[in-house]
Formats: sequence, structure tokens, C-alpha cells
Amino acid sequence: MKTQSYKNHIRYYPPHHFVYYPIVLAFFSFSIYFAVNTDDTLLWSFISAIFLVLFCLAFMLRQHYALTLQNRIVRLELRYRYLATTRQRFEEIENKLNDAQLFALRFAPDEELYNLTQRALNENLSADTIKKSINNWKGDYERV
Repeated sequence: MKTQSYKNHIRYYPPHHFVYYPIVLAFFSFSIYFAVNTDDTLLWSFISAIFLVLFCLAFMLRQHYALTLQNRIVRLELRYRYLATTRQRFEEIENKLNDAQLFALRFAPDEELYNLTQRALNENLSADTIKKSINNWKGDYERV
């Protein structure tokens, strides 16, 4: 498995991103073409709307279910890692950080977690800045 870093941490699911979406987009494009260039404009407009809804619905549902669960797991992991490394509870700090900051901190290794958390609190670092500040990237190879 390739070592994860800031530059390659985005993950794609090939059957979904490179098969399903292109097929639905192709069918959507063809249906728009036929809606414009045939006498059955109403029928092809309806078919186009169905493909558009399928595309949007598949994207929203796939992301929503997986990310909701992943967000809960990341929060629990950060609480555990922070407690294990500092002997302090993370919940008080967690409420002062936004979701993007929390999710960026998951890539920090244990030895950088405390200092980076303090910087995020004191300097209100963006998620992108937090990620770029990590010296020894801790890959999240199980993410959705």
C-alpha cells in the first residue's frame, strides 16, 4: 500500500467514481441530446430528470451514510489518542474546534497531536493548514 501523505490522502472508490458516475452521466447526456433533437421532448426531458436524480441521489446517500459513521469514529479515536498521550480529556477541547479542524487532526501522529491541537486552538488554524503542518503524516487507510 502506498504511504499516505497530504498530496495523496483523497480516496476514490473506482466502481462508484469511475464506472457508475460516468455511465449515469453518459446516459444523462444522451437523454438531454434526445430531448433537444427529437419530437418526444417531454419524454426525453422526463428521462433526463430521472438520470439527474439518480446521479445526485447515489452521490448523496453514499457519502452521507459512510461519512456520518466515519465522523463518529474519528471523534472517538481522537478522544482516545488524546487521553492516551496527555492523560487529559479531549471533550472540552473538541467543542472549541470545528469539524474540519477535528478531522484534519486525525492525520497527526501521537507525538504531534497535542502541540498541533494547541496551535489549532490558539491560532484558529484551518483544516488545510493543520494538514500541511503535520511533519510525520499518520495515514488513514481505512477511510471512506
